[in-house]
Amino acid sequence: MYEILLIDLDDTVLDFHRTEQDALCATLTAAGITPTVEICRLFSRINDAHWKRLEKGEITRQQVLFGRFRELFDTLCVSGETKPIAVAYMENLAAGHVYLPGAEEALVQLKKKYRLYLVSNGTASVQHRRLKESGAVSYFDDVFISQEIGVNKPAKEFFDACFARIPEFVPSKTLIVGDSLSSDIRGGQNAGIATCWINPAHKECTLPSPPDYEIEALSQLPAMLENL
Repeated sequence: MYEILLIDLDDTVLDFHRTEQDALCATLTAAGITPTVEICRLFSRINDAHWKRLEKGEITRQQVLFGRFRELFDTLCVSGETKPIAVAYMENLAAGHVYLPGAEEALVQLKKKYRLYLVSNGTASVQHRRLKESGAVSYFDDVFISQEIGVNKPAKEFFDACFARIPEFVPSKTLIVGDSLSSDIRGGQNAGIATCWINPAHKECTLPSPPDYEIEALSQLPAMLENL
């Protein structure tokens, strides 16, 4: 039924939550700030809000990368220059590349039957290093990162640019798989392709139209496709 799979990276293949926590703890500790649970949760909320605004076109990528730390410091009433901390955080983030349980095994299986393409809104330098050092890059026929494409998911233009680079692309034979309703699922719907939402927490779908499929983890994808 499907021949082409577009697969997100963070919290789909690699454990971004763990990577984020490790990178933030290392960054704040080096800056002399104790990374308490409350501070880590605060940053995660601020970070998520910034990326959502980027997806909507309300702010630039630079404003995400540096503004999230400015907001964190302002909220904590901490003074000081945040740019060096933002840079250090991205360097620490790039070093994190832990697979989600069963994700690499799923890629091995999927690679045997489907053409795999990575689609990510992450920062290009960070994502390329994580893909290379984790070995995940070897499973994909091509890698599409929004910073390099020039447009972010969920914009149709992002997907149009990806489709133009996929040989013998057929929309009806293409499925996007990802954990984000706002970028992956909405993006797939904008682009006119089938969608599969990775939803480990069983959250409620907030989109006007639900995804075509829903699973808890990438590890379930090979079996799901076999049963279609």
